[in-house]
Amino acid sequence: MRNTGAAGADRLIHLNTAGAGLVPAEVRRTMAEVLDREAATGCYETEGFFDGIINDEVYRRLARVLGAPVTDVALFDSATRAWCAVVPRLSLGPDDRVWVTPYEYAGNLISLFNLRDRTGCQIEVVPTLPGGDLDLEWMTANIADDVALVSVTHIPSGCGIVNPVEAIGRLLAPYRCFYAVDACQSIGQVPVDVQRIGCQLLTGAGRKFMRGPRGTAFAYVAPELRAALVPDFHDLHVARIDSATGYRIDDHSARSLELAERSTAAVAGFNTALTLFEEGTPFDHKEVFRALRATLEDIPGIELIAPGTEQSGILSFRHQDVAAETVRDRLAEQRINVWKIVGHHTPVYMAERGVETAVRVSAHYYNTLEEIEEFGRALRDTLGAGA
Repeated sequence: MRNTGAAGADRLIHLNTAGAGLVPAEVRRTMAEVLDREAATGCYETEGFFDGIINDEVYRRLARVLGAPVTDVALFDSATRAWCAVVPRLSLGPDDRVWVTPYEYAGNLISLFNLRDRTGCQIEVVPTLPGGDLDLEWMTANIADDVALVSVTHIPSGCGIVNPVEAIGRLLAPYRCFYAVDACQSIGQVPVDVQRIGCQLLTGAGRKFMRGPRGTAFAYVAPELRAALVPDFHDLHVARIDSATGYRIDDHSARSLELAERSTAAVAGFNTALTLFEEGTPFDHKEVFRALRATLEDIPGIELIAPGTEQSGILSFRHQDVAAETVRDRLAEQRINVWKIVGHHTPVYMAERGVETAVRVSAHYYNTLEEIEEFGRALRDTLGAGA
């Protein structure tokens, strides 16, 4: 996949794609065209002009990327919104168990805690092996039909482990549980195919490794999961009042979970990002990931937060003497973007290790080996200055 003109890409080393990717020039042009047309002709009129893209093409592209039927994908303004459109509506009870992993994102946990408090279901944390890999033998020994939901974060935002979502899907397939996968950090970074994973829910963001605009996200929601949800609000793009006391739903696809109001510019921009993704080779840059890890491992005083056998392009670390915020700010002065993460965003895993803050670096296909070398030199200087 080519680097498509990110602003300042000739001067900036962006190692914070796990926060948000650099938006390609084509995506910016698409969004500018929409906004210019809205200013010139009106927002509703512009929405009608782009109807074929925002109500058809973008769904078909997203479905191809996910390996999903087009009727099972929906668009949202954030991955958390996508998650909360589904999970809180599960009809669980005191006899139901919900499995999460230590890598669960805090926003998802808050939703699950509310579900537990409302329904009385039990939340259990899947244990890990000493190196950080999920204990699949424990899962095999303990799975039963009282497990109603299993939630797995494919790649956590706080560390770069790649959890074996396909193997877990095969393990869970004979049982009645719904299987949810948080793909926020994996979509665009590693292959994601809902049929191979075997999940009924997969959520993700457009702004990270897909390089779409902020305010774009999606969900794959299987028909059997949609049918099991407690009825909730349906917006007017899928429902119609048909009497003084009732309404009918005209669209039972995953789009019935959406709200009608959204940004035409953002959705059209996301469609362009999906187009570039389909045309590219985003998974052919593993040497940059390896170079990033080797660089960090070679610097004295750094403690990597990198559990598991399989790693991605996200790495977090602490330094024994220099605070994460200081590292981030000093590198920013040199036009190098990294990020300070907080432990309570991945609370189970980080709390067990006493991690309150850390530095997160994340590489993507637009990063080069030369940039990693320059980052390494700047980081050594930064840590030496702070010692």
